[in-house]
Amino acid sequence: MKKPYQSLEVNSTNNMKQVIHRKLSATILRLSLIILLTFSMALSAQEGDPAKGKSLFNANCAACHKLDKKMTGPALRNVEQRLSDDEGLDRAWLSAWIRNSSGVIKSGDAYADKIYKEYGGAAMTAFPQLSDDDINNILAYTAEEAKAPPAGATAQVGQTPASGSGDGVSNKLILGALAVLFGLLALALVLVTKTLRRFADAKGVDVAIKDKSVPLWKAFAQNQFLVLVTAIFFLLASGYFVYGFFMQVGVDQGYQPVQPIHFSHKIHAGDNGIDCKYCHSSARVSKTSGIPSLNVCMNCHKSVYEYTGETSAEYTKEFYDGEIQKLYAAAGWSDADQKYSGDPQPVKWIRIHNLPDFAYFNHSQHVTVAGLECQTCHGPVEEMEIMYQHAPLTMGWCINCHRETNVKVKDNAYYTKIHEELSKKYGVEQLTAAQMGGLECGKCHY
Repeated sequence: MKKPYQSLEVNSTNNMKQVIHRKLSATILRLSLIILLTFSMALSAQEGDPAKGKSLFNANCAACHKLDKKMTGPALRNVEQRLSDDEGLDRAWLSAWIRNSSGVIKSGDAYADKIYKEYGGAAMTAFPQLSDDDINNILAYTAEEAKAPPAGATAQVGQTPASGSGDGVSNKLILGALAVLFGLLALALVLVTKTLRRFADAKGVDVAIKDKSVPLWKAFAQNQFLVLVTAIFFLLASGYFVYGFFMQVGVDQGYQPVQPIHFSHKIHAGDNGIDCKYCHSSARVSKTSGIPSLNVCMNCHKSVYEYTGETSAEYTKEFYDGEIQKLYAAAGWSDADQKYSGDPQPVKWIRIHNLPDFAYFNHSQHVTVAGLECQTCHGPVEEMEIMYQHAPLTMGWCINCHRETNVKVKDNAYYTKIHEELSKKYGVEQLTAAQMGGLECGKCHY
């Protein structure tokens, strides 16, 4: 049997062990929480926001870099991981390079000097305004996995789709409607004939029956009046169709040729809002609008190597990408090496708008002096997937425009005196091109 003081001693020892154990557990738990919190904060600081990084990348980096393609600069997909694995470089080096690449090169850094020489001595633009968070966000965007291309596109690269849009009323539907109409007319004639015969029988009127022994052509020939009317009708109809045929000679309204490289005015002038005179710059200062050289195309397409807009069943992404590759081949541009190969090929564009040699038209006079929009003559080019001739460009069409269009004489000293004199003559405030001599033969023919 234990003594009382022995039981108290044992209980006291057990209580002390429990207290020490609880204190030790609490200390370990606090240390674990501190370590975990510190690690998570450091990890979150390193991860960044890919969505914000995409916006920053497009605003600052996309002109020279793509994620999965070498351009003016290297591809940046998983750039931090690649530099860490291959070169032993960390995020601090990347931050210093982004903010001041020239400074890193001048410091004698071996990898910086290698990159500088590999890309032809072109120093990267400095971005000192980017904060640590901005750089973390950009690197988070570059660390995302590449998305698989969408399935479903079946058009072959470079294949030109049919130009028909499928809009409007089908020709077969129109012919079917006409056939039904003529059938109804024939039925109506039969019913009218039967009704007239019943009336004749009811009134006791004898209907003379033609002698079927006389051939129809002979009966027609014996009727001189019918022969004369028929001859006049055929002469007038022949004259009308001959006149219409000859008046269409040289009129190519609706002409829509297939070009060697598909160029969508809808995408360039419509979706992207590119001014017509950016490509057709000579329209401001010369007689002709000019066909832009391939260098003008490559100003944008050195960076724009694939199509990222909306597609359709006829015009798929693969189709547009194939046309960009045709442009590269014609310009002698090596997309893989990001340099010109020195072997350009001429593009045999097909002219759409072509006036006769005896007709004079000056683009600068209409575009710069008169201030006309390109759509006035060329139609809604910003809606044209395939360019076509919108207006007839006939002499009558030009004359009507001169008769209806007022000349802009405000703040134009050249027209001041002429405007005052002609305004008195015609008694008007606004003068049309016709009233200022726009219908004189020598204005357009020489």
